[in-house]
Amino acid sequence: MRAECRVQLLHCDYGPQHKQDVSKTFEKSNDNLALLVEVDLGHSFVSVPVLWFWASWIFSSVVIWNIIIISMAALHTLYNSPSLYKTFNHPLNQNPFTQNVILPLKANSKPRILRAVLSQKITANPSIHDSDTKTCFRHCFTKNEDGFLYCEGLKVHEIMESVERRPFYLYSKPQITRNVEAYKDALEGLRSVIGYAIKANNNLKILEHLRQLGCGAVLVSGNELRLALHAGFDPTRCIFNGNGKILDDLVLAAQEGVFVNIDSEFDLENIVAAARIARKRVNVLLRINPDVDPQVHPYVATGNKNSKFGIRNEKLQWFLDAVKEHPNELKLVGAHCHLGSTITKVDIFRDAAIIMVNYIDQIRAQGFEVDYLNIGGGLGIDYHHSGAVLPTPRDLIDTVRELVLSRDLNLIIEPGRSLIANTCCLVNRVTGVKTNGSKNFIVIDGSMAELIRPSLYDAYQHIELVSPAPANAEMANFDVVGPVCESADFLGKNRQLPTPAKGTGLVVHDAGAYCMSMASTYNLKMRPPEYWVEEDGSVSKIRHGETFEDHIRFFEGL
Repeated sequence: MRAECRVQLLHCDYGPQHKQDVSKTFEKSNDNLALLVEVDLGHSFVSVPVLWFWASWIFSSVVIWNIIIISMAALHTLYNSPSLYKTFNHPLNQNPFTQNVILPLKANSKPRILRAVLSQKITANPSIHDSDTKTCFRHCFTKNEDGFLYCEGLKVHEIMESVERRPFYLYSKPQITRNVEAYKDALEGLRSVIGYAIKANNNLKILEHLRQLGCGAVLVSGNELRLALHAGFDPTRCIFNGNGKILDDLVLAAQEGVFVNIDSEFDLENIVAAARIARKRVNVLLRINPDVDPQVHPYVATGNKNSKFGIRNEKLQWFLDAVKEHPNELKLVGAHCHLGSTITKVDIFRDAAIIMVNYIDQIRAQGFEVDYLNIGGGLGIDYHHSGAVLPTPRDLIDTVRELVLSRDLNLIIEPGRSLIANTCCLVNRVTGVKTNGSKNFIVIDGSMAELIRPSLYDAYQHIELVSPAPANAEMANFDVVGPVCESADFLGKNRQLPTPAKGTGLVVHDAGAYCMSMASTYNLKMRPPEYWVEEDGSVSKIRHGETFEDHIRFFEGL
């Protein structure tokens, strides 16, 4: 009887939680006999005596002795060979990150899995392969070995050559989808609304895509409400926030059936007035300031006691009494808090949720049918591209899941940055390089007018060239600056980059959130066009760039 030996390598880094133990599985059927051994190649120890003990214990036929002889020969080869080179024949071989990879057996920097299969007849076992397959995350913007930057497999350099010669925003539509699906997966089992924060990015095509993916919308102005309605959002899945909502906007919200968060005494008065004008009862939530430190930049912190947002807990009873006085105008359905942006510690969400459900218990005790817990505030992202391990949507939701279930609540969350920021780059061209004193500057055609976060918050956003630098290009520290007449006009400081030639493409990463939506026409720099890469690999314009003629139209007929 002939036995064959097969060795497969699955190239997938399992990280710090990889298997530490040798696992053994034996399978037996009438026409197939297989021995599957998984060995952690990150360790040099393989328990051969244990392996043979189990083989002897299970099998007692002559066929097994034949297999054992071949097994010993195979393992002898593994132990005595300085390195092992095998071409993958697993179905994962079709993945471009695993195809035709040659891996040394020893001196691996990270653990990988060795599969040795000995059988009379090699047959696939789908259950085994499926259980071991890992999906490794791949960002939409990647720098390949050829030195070019790609977006969903397309060279950014080639995209630059095919569009208008000016700064532009480039998005990955598939990455937006992946980000939303991560939240949907995390929320499985909960009644919930993913309320996309329109303030992060108000591109109409992006809003339409998010609506198609099942998102609701979080609004902070009447025009954001109008845009959400234009994009087709269900108004009963929209939430109107803000500390200074004006009457006309509140009337529209009341007419459309939007949730409204009460932020102050005068806000409550305006909501009551709007309800009477619209002749509609408004579903309201109380925006309670939980006095939780989100440990973020003070400009984006919203949940501490000195914030301009929300009501303090000592005023809670006053608001409850006021709602009771207006039963025809107001229906209290929930409680809301907002913590801030770029949060990297999910314990902050848990702490806020504990405070909020305690308030909900108090509110329910007074006869209110409160069904919604609305926690605003966004997860941070790895702006530094350092490989930092940051909380995922599942990490976030798992911190509040049991609390939400224990009170039978609907959960409303308000992601913005974590849905859209990493889907986009601002693409620029190098105008030139100069040195003043000890400072080196790369001057580009983009500026603080297109992307103000570095100037406004002193925020870091990763910068790199879109094409390989010449071999003789000198590496140096540069400030990357624009042409606007402000010393604060910079996109990055002290960035080590190869000295670029004129016209070289340069991108500012993670520009999908709070970039285009905060762009200006300072120095009459017109707001740039926007494009995205579609699922089929095509590139589409999703916003026209503004022109000088657009500016002149504001004054026509005056």
